[in-house]
Amino acid sequence: MQNNPALRNDWTKKEVEAIYQLPLLELIYQAATVHRTWHKPQEIQLCTLLSVKTGGCPEDCAYCGQAARYQTGIQVQALLSTDVVLAHAQKAKDVGSSRFCMAAAWREVRDNRDFDRVIDMVKGVNALGLEVCCTLGMLTEGQAERLKEAGVHAYNHNLDTSEAYYEQVISTRQFDQRVNTLHHVRKAGMTVCSGGIVGLGETPADRIAMLVTLATLPQHPDSVPVNALVRVKGTPLEHLPKVSIWDMVRTVATARIIMPAAMVRLSAGRMEMSEEEQAWCFMAGANSIFTGERETLLVTPNPGVTEDMCMLDNLGLIPMVKQNKVHESATN
Repeated sequence: MQNNPALRNDWTKKEVEAIYQLPLLELIYQAATVHRTWHKPQEIQLCTLLSVKTGGCPEDCAYCGQAARYQTGIQVQALLSTDVVLAHAQKAKDVGSSRFCMAAAWREVRDNRDFDRVIDMVKGVNALGLEVCCTLGMLTEGQAERLKEAGVHAYNHNLDTSEAYYEQVISTRQFDQRVNTLHHVRKAGMTVCSGGIVGLGETPADRIAMLVTLATLPQHPDSVPVNALVRVKGTPLEHLPKVSIWDMVRTVATARIIMPAAMVRLSAGRMEMSEEEQAWCFMAGANSIFTGERETLLVTPNPGVTEDMCMLDNLGLIPMVKQNKVHESATN
């Protein structure tokens, strides 16, 4: 599908803005049409995200409850044992998840015993037959290669927002460092998972610019998470208003149109969305969600499996079955 002429990497801000600003129902119709061309519209990929190391992060991301400098009441948790992680992965598989993502509140990966333990976790989860995803912060080329060799299928590293607005949200790293990690991930042969957050106080132009950055990478991200800001008490952004569902829908729909082959993931913030609001996002091209235990989506609430299965049933949607084979390298 990468050779399909419908895939473009030369989108301009003007073109993407014209799409984003279409009359809402026309935008949704166009996005739904693209979605049906590239994907099975009734299938939703279920993913489970587990925080394997929580809190104490030195970064100052203004939205994040895991930043050590904010008083959010989140307890710092050391790196979980491999056995505990594998038990969570097996449970996720049992309830229908096809992708298991392990997240650590690190600024960057360091070549130490903790990273060695993560490598062991990756091999174990891979052996269960799940797609393995990691989000561990910034990576070097060598670290990306180690993760790939262990069996990581995808690496998540969100841009969060536009390059122009980035410094209003984060000062402890630069936007270019985000992009460089994506290049390391792609060079190592892992798939790229990268999206952003809606509701940080950004403008529509910022959302458009972020999507243009993703859509003009040498290869589109394989997965594009669209997060609604979860307002965590104690963070600088706790007093921002709830994200408008139509801002979410426009972002999802635009991502679907300009990156048609990608999985567009409706990620954080679903606890504040009604079933009807989520349905609009699915109509606009979202075809993946995080599900699982309420406490596993990092440190923000997440709908439980029973609720999500009921919603999918109401909407006539079904869980996607994993197509990928287990990476052979993980069993060597």
